[in-house]
Amino acid sequence: MQRIGVFVCHCGSNIAATVDVKKVVEVISQEPGVVHAEDYQYMCSEAGQEKIIQAIKEKELTGVVVCSCSPRMHEATFRKAVAKAGLNPYMLEVANIREQCSWIHKDMEEATKKAVILARASIAKVNLDAPLQEGESRVTKRALVIGGGIAGIQSALDIADAGYEVDIVEKTPSIGGRMSQLDKTFPTLDCSACILTPKMVEANAHEKIHIYTYSEVEKISGFVGDFTVEIRKKARSVDMSKCTGCGVCQEKCPSKKIPSEFNRGLGNRTAIYTPFAQAIPNVPVIDRENCIKFKTGKCGVCSKVCQAGAIDYEQKDEIISEKYGAIVVATGFDTIKLDQYDEYAYSQSKDVITSLELERIMNAAGPTKGHLERLSDGKAPKNMVFIQCVGSRCADSRGKSYCSKICCMYTAKHAMLIRDKYPDVNVTVFYIDVRTPGKNFDEFYRRAVEEYHVNYIKGQVGKVIPQPDGQLLVQGVDLLDNKQILMNADMVVLATAIEPDPSVRKLATMLTASIDNNNFLTEAHPKLRPVESPTAGVFLSGVCQGPKDIPETVAQAGAAAVKAIGLLAKDKLRTNACTAKPDQLLCNGCSTCANVCPYGAISYEEKEVNDHGIREVRRVAAVNSALCQGCGACTVACPSGAMDLQGFSNRQIIAEVDAICR
Repeated sequence: MQRIGVFVCHCGSNIAATVDVKKVVEVISQEPGVVHAEDYQYMCSEAGQEKIIQAIKEKELTGVVVCSCSPRMHEATFRKAVAKAGLNPYMLEVANIREQCSWIHKDMEEATKKAVILARASIAKVNLDAPLQEGESRVTKRALVIGGGIAGIQSALDIADAGYEVDIVEKTPSIGGRMSQLDKTFPTLDCSACILTPKMVEANAHEKIHIYTYSEVEKISGFVGDFTVEIRKKARSVDMSKCTGCGVCQEKCPSKKIPSEFNRGLGNRTAIYTPFAQAIPNVPVIDRENCIKFKTGKCGVCSKVCQAGAIDYEQKDEIISEKYGAIVVATGFDTIKLDQYDEYAYSQSKDVITSLELERIMNAAGPTKGHLERLSDGKAPKNMVFIQCVGSRCADSRGKSYCSKICCMYTAKHAMLIRDKYPDVNVTVFYIDVRTPGKNFDEFYRRAVEEYHVNYIKGQVGKVIPQPDGQLLVQGVDLLDNKQILMNADMVVLATAIEPDPSVRKLATMLTASIDNNNFLTEAHPKLRPVESPTAGVFLSGVCQGPKDIPETVAQAGAAAVKAIGLLAKDKLRTNACTAKPDQLLCNGCSTCANVCPYGAISYEEKEVNDHGIREVRRVAAVNSALCQGCGACTVACPSGAMDLQGFSNRQIIAEVDAICR
């Protein structure tokens, strides 16, 4: 029997307000194997840890139970304290009497009774605990950044500046992301390209950064410090080493009616194209689906006019395999589709556009060369209506329940820019609430109202009806004046909700990373580990984790880079000691455990087994302890009971259940 010490934390009033801590100590001190029990106001404090250390030494404890908050918060803290006293850190158990007890009960007697039960279960487990040792794994001094927007670029630059090799994988022909499509940025109204392009150039010129554009991650295996990633480098049909970026091929290409993705379909591009003027790399790509040469075998104009001989119709996709120590995910966002919002007539009128389409219209390099005009007839609008929260804060299944965070600010930006450049244009904004939580954000919105006289109406638009004369009839409501509004508009701009890039689900599966109901990647802890994924070695940067503006995105990108650098700076990593372990005498080689393992940690090998004096070669399971994350999926799936989890064995779990049921 172990010599167990039990320490019950008050956690200020978080626990003590609902749980009678003194009574828990009194009852638990009578449990078999418990030789010491005490309570303290804050067990996680330095004084609290010192109490544990002193008790281990003076009472010769062989096991420790701390009744406190969630082990996610302070298990590592208490393990370090136990190890400092000379005890194996895995001889510690944490009974969560805060989240699982005090925070969910109001009755003190009931909460106290449950706290005793949870403590008793942990004592039963400690009695069966055995010392465990962490392993070691090497660290590959190279990082992968998935996504080449401002988040990915900033993360890559910060990691590279620390002296580590970085690869950026971007699925489009150029880095730059959504920010490259913007005209101006709030709240400073500076040119988006002017602040983004230097970053793009710096990343391209950095000796430690290698950029794979027009490429996608195909497969990810391995574990923290030693990921193996396969990257599909798609055929551009242009030799990047020969191309000079002269642009003659694009001028001469006969296929000129292809909607431009960069301009959100508002303008056309050629079959061989670069997305925008400042694209990096400044090398075109051939759209094989629309290229006459690839569809009919004829044409070949681009090859004939290319003096550098860079056109290569025979180019094939290339699979590149590389090892990385850390992965930063920066996959960005897109706006939602408006198929289910036909009340706004988006599919019926060219003059109903999204905010991102307005960005392209107002950009000097956009489809209208920066002139604000109706797409239907090219005339300058006199009355414009902005509709907020289209798809955001939605109560039904059509849209998103969350606030997209950036819409109020970019609508104020659009309104100010339009009123500044076209003072005779009347701008009306229909809003639910104006949300401007940021430095100088509210002042920015107030400028739009007070200085530029933008008409803000608190209310929602029910319908936009195209009229025979080309006008748009907007039916809305003013909630403050409690009246219906009918308003004619020349253009209507929809502030559409943003959502994670559609590729994130596939990527999350490859990374075994968690995503929430809205497909945003989930952080390990919302407050204490906001840029880390629950999957070790994977870090989150930008809007892939949740809606945010450019300054917040850049800040998070830097934070993700620092976390990655902290990992890459180590030569070796400690691996999880609580890993699966097979009993080779019981294993029948059925592969069930390998099929359910989400981390690919289980393989099979032919091994000679001595089964009660009989030696024979069997196919048995083998666990890579560096890959195993101790999730326990294999232990419950194993039909022969051969797989067990160290630190959470079947015997320990049963002992806990028995203690609870006493």
